[in-house]
Amino acid sequence: MHNVVVSGGSRGVGLGIVRKLIDAHYRVVAVARGESTELSDLRMQTEASQPGSLMFLPFDLSDIEQIPNLVGRIRRDVGPIYGLVNNAGISFEGMLATMPVTKIEQMVRINMVSPIVLTKCALRSMMSAGSGRVINIASIMAFTGYSGLSVYGATKSSLTGFSRSLAREVGRAGITVNCVAPGFIDTQLTRSLDDDQRERIVRRSALKRLADVDDVANAVEFLLSDKAKNITGTVITVDAGSTA
Repeated sequence: MHNVVVSGGSRGVGLGIVRKLIDAHYRVVAVARGESTELSDLRMQTEASQPGSLMFLPFDLSDIEQIPNLVGRIRRDVGPIYGLVNNAGISFEGMLATMPVTKIEQMVRINMVSPIVLTKCALRSMMSAGSGRVINIASIMAFTGYSGLSVYGATKSSLTGFSRSLAREVGRAGITVNCVAPGFIDTQLTRSLDDDQRERIVRRSALKRLADVDDVANAVEFLLSDKAKNITGTVITVDAGSTA
């Protein structure tokens, strides 16, 4: 059974990815600052049906200096890391001219520096095994504009460049590195939009609907599988055709 680490795995897209990977018979380590009720319920269900398939580790990913210890604990308690899904991220909406520098630094730290350092530490396990998968959850904001999300877009754009270069760096070690770029996903975040905002997004999409969490999770599962063994350094966009 392959071990896969999912950061930000307690809710939303991250929780959907955790569910999908458990169903696909991976052993999943979900990392997040706190355990949501939904993740706790899933752990109880999983322990009854697939004992040992889901572990939760509380960790603040802004604590960059402690990431090596986190990965060391995972390797000791669970075993070699086959897959890493860098899903954790934060967003503060607002115009750049008035955004506090502290918020800019926080987004850069959690959305950029943290996944890079987490990947660095996990790669050692993958390189020892001669195989592995790194999947970075980017966003369509990496290649399309949206007013009020310039810093968030910058952090997500960085993940695509990071992934493409890293794919070349570790390919000879049997490791693939890819991005999944969701658009507006039907989650609690988009449910907070008013009807007019949602309708504008739906009208822009080729399929006239929003993608959902399962669509993103399916893309992640595919990239972790043997079916994607020769796919690396690329971005899979999951947005119902909003950027088509």
